Amino acid sequence: MEKELLTIDELAVSFTTDEGVLRAVENVSFDIHPGEVVGLVGESGCGKSVTALSILRLIPSPPGDIEGGRIVFKGMDLLTLNTEEIRKVRGKAISMIFQEPLSALSPLQRIGQQMVEALRVHQEISKKEAWRISLEWLEKVKIPDAAERMYAYPYQLSGGMQQRIMIAMALMMNPDLIIADEPTTALDVTIQAQIFHLIREMKQERTAILLITHDMGVVWEMCDRVLVMYASKIVEEGSVQEIFSEPAHPYTLGLLKSIPRLSDGKGGPLDAIPGMVPSSGNYPSGCRFRDRCTYAFERCEKEMPELLGVSTRHKAACFVAGRLEKRVAVPVQP
Repeated sequence: MEKELLTIDELAVSFTTDEGVLRAVENVSFDIHPGEVVGLVGESGCGKSVTALSILRLIPSPPGDIEGGRIVFKGMDLLTLNTEEIRKVRGKAISMIFQEPLSALSPLQRIGQQMVEALRVHQEISKKEAWRISLEWLEKVKIPDAAERMYAYPYQLSGGMQQRIMIAMALMMNPDLIIADEPTTALDVTIQAQIFHLIREMKQERTAILLITHDMGVVWEMCDRVLVMYASKIVEEGSVQEIFSEPAHPYTLGLLKSIPRLSDGKGGPLDAIPGMVPSSGNYPSGCRFRDRCTYAFERCEKEMPELLGVSTRHKAACFVAGRLEKRVAVPVQP
């Protein structure tokens, strides 16, 4: 396989609060190759977004702190770059589509102004050319009356339009890596399909994508590999085919059981994982999933399972990995 574009090695991130130090990300390691779409999945609060923000060093400090690890992008450890150096990486080499567009769009500038400035920071082009490219991308993400929207302020647009503008701003930079944090949550299924078509086109241009989502249907459609995160740790990693047909961790199996399937056809209630994700300030001893796991036994209470190989590139952090029920869970598509 082609050399890694991004390698994260033993990343650890914490937040200091009134209740003490909370471990948001612990010893997370993975890599992404050029042109690869990697899905990062898990319930809210498991550390997905913190992992993504850490790549671009956007963790607010204080209260956040990247305690350790390495984030190597194209041979550079991003954690060692100074402020000016990391700014050159953000937007151009690595673009991010934020879950909340208003957190990234300036309320004081018109949409066209923000897009033009973003282009001209990283490319030596005229304002006229930057305006043309910006307008072209608004049309690609299906913004109605795109020429007029260039003169609008963010507050004058719906949440769905704001999100599509954020997507356009990320894609128009032609980055090496796109980090997409729940990129289509506010969009209807028709627009979602159009956006994912654009993302597939970027993949063909060798752009890599880290797709953060809770939607396993999107993972099935878009991703090459999947990282499953639970309580600040990666608990399973494998190809889409391995994850969906032979899940090796009980948490992954629980996520797959909650997906509507074509074979169900009865409209009954979906399976749900019992219990709640533990608080990062109150993790149980041993395996952090044990209190919600039907496979748990005495060893799970005493020891933390390591992320070990089930097959060549399939890994799981579970003492019964590879001995779960086999299951093909193909999501229902709109």
